[in-house]
Amino acid sequence: MEKVKKMFRYENVGFLFVLPAFLYMLIFVGYPIIRNIILGFQDVNAGNLVRGAKNFVLFANYTELFRDEIFVSSLLNTLRFTVLCLVFQFAVGFLLALFFNQRFSFAKPVRGILLVPWMIPITVTALMFKLLFATDIGVLNFILRTLHLTNANIEWLTTPGTALFALICANVWIGIPFNMILISTGLTTIPKELYESASIDGAGKVQTFFSITLPLLKPTIESVLILGFIYTFKVYDLVYVMTSGGPVNSTHMLSTYSYKLSFEMFKYSKGSAVANILLLILLVVGLFYIRITTKEEA
Repeated sequence: MEKVKKMFRYENVGFLFVLPAFLYMLIFVGYPIIRNIILGFQDVNAGNLVRGAKNFVLFANYTELFRDEIFVSSLLNTLRFTVLCLVFQFAVGFLLALFFNQRFSFAKPVRGILLVPWMIPITVTALMFKLLFATDIGVLNFILRTLHLTNANIEWLTTPGTALFALICANVWIGIPFNMILISTGLTTIPKELYESASIDGAGKVQTFFSITLPLLKPTIESVLILGFIYTFKVYDLVYVMTSGGPVNSTHMLSTYSYKLSFEMFKYSKGSAVANILLLILLVVGLFYIRITTKEEA
């Protein structure tokens, strides 16, 4: 009884408010992750799932995966897709943030309109770009034919190289507003007095940019790049709606290949192993992000 009274003391009230969220995360996030990690070390497929035979095979699933050409290409596709998306969406987002940071009419309304791609559900965006890059009824092919840049329709989503290009275009379009708004927020934290002092000392815009803007934006840039990496690396719905990993498995990412192994080929353990590798990579990046932020705060 005394322990219960101590629990409900004023200084412990905060723990009671956090408890529901902690239990929710433990049941709906913690348990699936732990269960998936265990499943990755077992041999579970459609044949032995009903019988309940879950033999531990330790790292056999992982050694098989690294001999699997589709898995290796999925890993390379994920890295290539993530890096290219980050480069383009960060560059465009950074330029837009600098542009809209200037004081001119309609800056705020236009910046608000540019946030629409980030607000639209990803599946809707994927369907839009699927129609945009469609072979026969696609808007892009219609424009190219109208301008006489091509005589025949380009099969954007059914050719390996162009299919990945279409996915990158769609994801860059989604990610630009995210980069723009975070960098814009970082720009507002830079004191205007620094720019005024620099102009009095005779510094030009290029010198001001490299001596004031970039150094003071370093924490923001690091956050944008690392968060962008995490969001992009685990992409699933965009790829699944637009290409489903095709053509000929050429646009599979780690997430889509994990889904295919688990729910199309019914190789649950191998699918879990792919998901665990994805989790491990993102965990390393997340820890790196935490280390950077805590180091800067210290």
